[in-house]
Amino acid sequence: MCGIVGYNGKDKNTLRILIDGLKALEYRGYDSAGIAYKNDEINIIKSVGKINELENKIDFNLNTNIGIGHTRWATHGSVNENNSHPHNVGDITIVHNGIIENFNEIKKELTSKGYHFNSTTDTEVACALIDYYYKENKDIKTSLVKFMKKIKGSYALGIMCKDSDTIYSVRKDSPLIIAKNESGNFIASDTIAVSKYADSVMYLDENVIAEITNDKITLFDKDLKEVESNFKSIDKSTNNTDKCGYDHYMLKEIHEQPKVFRDTVSPYLENGIDSLIDKMPDFTKYNRIDIVACGSAYHTGLVGKNLIEEFAQVPVNVEVASEYRYKNNFYDDKTLVIVVSQSGETADTLAALRKAKNDNIDTLAIVNVEGSTMAREADILLKIKAGREIAVATTKAYSAQVAMLSLIALNLASAKGNIDKEEMKVILKDIKELPVKIENTILNSDYKNIAEAIYKNDNIFFIGRGIDYALSMEGSLKLKEISYINSQAYAAGELKHGTISLIEEGTPVIGILTEENLILKTISNIEEVKSRGAITTVITNSDINNNFDYNIKIPKVHKLLQSLLTIIPLQLISYEVAKLRNCNIDQPKNLAKSVTVE
Repeated sequence: MCGIVGYNGKDKNTLRILIDGLKALEYRGYDSAGIAYKNDEINIIKSVGKINELENKIDFNLNTNIGIGHTRWATHGSVNENNSHPHNVGDITIVHNGIIENFNEIKKELTSKGYHFNSTTDTEVACALIDYYYKENKDIKTSLVKFMKKIKGSYALGIMCKDSDTIYSVRKDSPLIIAKNESGNFIASDTIAVSKYADSVMYLDENVIAEITNDKITLFDKDLKEVESNFKSIDKSTNNTDKCGYDHYMLKEIHEQPKVFRDTVSPYLENGIDSLIDKMPDFTKYNRIDIVACGSAYHTGLVGKNLIEEFAQVPVNVEVASEYRYKNNFYDDKTLVIVVSQSGETADTLAALRKAKNDNIDTLAIVNVEGSTMAREADILLKIKAGREIAVATTKAYSAQVAMLSLIALNLASAKGNIDKEEMKVILKDIKELPVKIENTILNSDYKNIAEAIYKNDNIFFIGRGIDYALSMEGSLKLKEISYINSQAYAAGELKHGTISLIEEGTPVIGILTEENLILKTISNIEEVKSRGAITTVITNSDINNNFDYNIKIPKVHKLLQSLLTIIPLQLISYEVAKLRNCNIDQPKNLAKSVTVE
C-alpha cells in the first residue's frame, strides 16, 4: 500500500503541494519517498525514510507547475533509493500504487528488446512497458490502452512524459481520486492528500484514462471515447472517513490489512525476538490465561488459544464476556485475564475486566483505542494499530487482534525455549513477507465466482478442525452479519453426530484445511457432504487433488501467522455474497460498531 499525489496547474508552488500531499498519505507507506517535477526536463528527487527526509532535499524556491509524488510501502525490492518511486524509463516517468503480478514475464520480454533495469521493482517494469508502447506510436493514450490489456494485477498510476506538460492516470483495483480547484488539478490515493488545496473531487473508475492539463481534466474509456466526469464538493470534515474509491468501507478496510499487520507487529520486532521479549510483559509468571471478549474478538481469542497452547504450552480458557462476568471463575494470582475489544468500550468485556481487577487478578487489554476505558483501566495495554474502522463488521481490527495474540504466543514460546533458532528464523522471515502475501491473497479473483454460486442459498455451513474451526466461526459470523444468511460453523468431526442431516442438494459447505496433521480427516468430512449434494469450497495452503467445486489456494506460512492469511478469503466471500444480495454492507441491520450496552 503506497501513496501517490500529483498536481498540474497555475500554482508555481507545486513542490510544496506535493510534499503536503505526501505527508497526508504517509499512513500508506513510509519506507521511502520521491517526487518528479518538470521545468525544461523531468527532474526526480528521492529519499529513503519518512517524508521529512525528502523535504530536506528539496529547494522550494524552484518554480514548477507540474509534478507527481510517491510515498512507498515496499512490496517488490528492498528499501533503497533505486527502488523508490518515481521511476523513469526512456520518455516515461511514473508513480505506482499496487502490485503487477506478471512483471517477471514482461521484464524478460523487455530485456530481450534491449531494456535494462536499475531496480528490483515491478513498477520500473510497468514504466518500461509504457515507454516501449509509446516509442511504437508516440501517443500516450494509445500506449496506456495497450498497457491495460497487458498488465495483470493492481495499479494506480501517475504518469508524466518528457514530450508533454500533461499528467495521465489509470487505475485497476487500487484507489485513485482526481480533484480540482480554480488554479489547477490533482491526483491522489486519498482525498485527505489534497483537501487542503482542492474544492471538488471524483473517484477515477477502473480502466479509464485521465488526461490532466493545467486547466482541464478529460476522461477516456479503453476505446478512447471521452466519458463524463462526476465531481463532488469535498466535505473537509470527513477526510478521515473517506472510502478512497472503494465501494464500501468494509472493502477498504480489508485492503488495509497488510499495513495494519505491519504497523501492529513492527514496533515489537525492531531488533528481532529480543525486542519482543523486552517490549512485552513477562508472561512466564502465569500458569493460566483467560481470554474474554465478544463477537469477532471472541473468535480471535479462540485462535490465540490454539497458538498459545501449542507453542507455549500454557492452558488458555476463552469465554464470551457476557457469560464470564456472571459465572464463578476459578482463577488465582498466577492467572492473567486478557480482554480483547476494538473500541475498548464493549460493555460486557469491560465488566469482565472490572470483575477480574476487583478480584486482584492481573489484566491485559488488547484494544484499538488508546484512550478508551479498557486501555485506561487494564494493568497492561497492548494497543493494536488498525486505525479507524468504520464498517460494523470488523476485518482489519480482527486481524490486528490475531496478530497481537500471535506475538504473545511467540513471546511465551521463545521465553520458555520452545522455539529453536532455525524455526525462529523462519518465523521472522514469514513476518517480514506476510504483508505482501496478504495483499496477494486479497487480489484473488475466485471470491466473486464462489459468491455467485452460493449467494441465493438460505443456509451455509463452515467446517474445520483445530484452529481452522476457530476461523470457521469467524467466517460464519462475517457472512451472517452482512448478508443475513443463516450460516453455521461446526467442528468437522461433529458433522456425523447430527448436523449432516441438514445437508441436501445444493447446500454450500466451506471447509478450511490448514491444520497439517488434520487435513486428511477434514477432507473425508467434506467428501461426506459432497456425496450428499453439497456445493463444496475448500480454503487450503496445501495441494488438494480432490474434486471439490471450488479450491482457494493460499500461501503457506508458519502456523503462528497462517490464520492471518486464511481469514482473507472468508472476509471477501462474505463481502461478495452480501454485495450480490444488495445488503447494506457497512451498516448491517440491527448492529452497531461499538456495543456499549449489555
